[in-house]
Amino acid sequence: MNFEAILNGIPAYAKDIKLNLSSMVTNHSTLSDSQFAGAALVAAISTKNSGLTKLINQAVAGTLQENELDAVRAAAAIMGMTNIYYRFTDLVDDSSYATMPAGLRMNILRDPGVDKLDFEMWSLVASVIGGCHKCVSSHEQQLIKHGISKEAVQLLAKIAAVIHSLSCIHTIEISK
Repeated sequence: MNFEAILNGIPAYAKDIKLNLSSMVTNHSTLSDSQFAGAALVAAISTKNSGLTKLINQAVAGTLQENELDAVRAAAAIMGMTNIYYRFTDLVDDSSYATMPAGLRMNILRDPGVDKLDFEMWSLVASVIGGCHKCVSSHEQQLIKHGISKEAVQLLAKIAAVIHSLSCIHTIEISK
């Protein structure tokens, strides 16, 4: 992984974000390199910022195998759907919607083509950015249930936060 181009492009007003990203890139010991790379990429995709997504994709090139790249993309796509639907069931005053069958295909969740915990991690990151309470809670619970540490879960949330901030910075810079 090589985040130097991204780090060097962060303006002075966002020094905190630069320091946070640098720290995570060099110290993500609760995650493997591929888990970290996938989390960063799914976060970028989930921000819907194509410029940032391209930069992150270049930064993690060679770290993720093709099946992992497909799983990251699948996590972003499926969470893009489920986050909206389940956020609706959470926000609407009529609780009966939450008991109705969703009727949405989600087969990728059964066989994502990679380790299911990796897919859960990437789904959590996408859901944090998507802002779905039910989805975030569900993915967090699955990770903890399967032995992932709270520190690793927290790091995934921090990756989502920092990459989201990078998306804001990218938007600021291209709008000047």
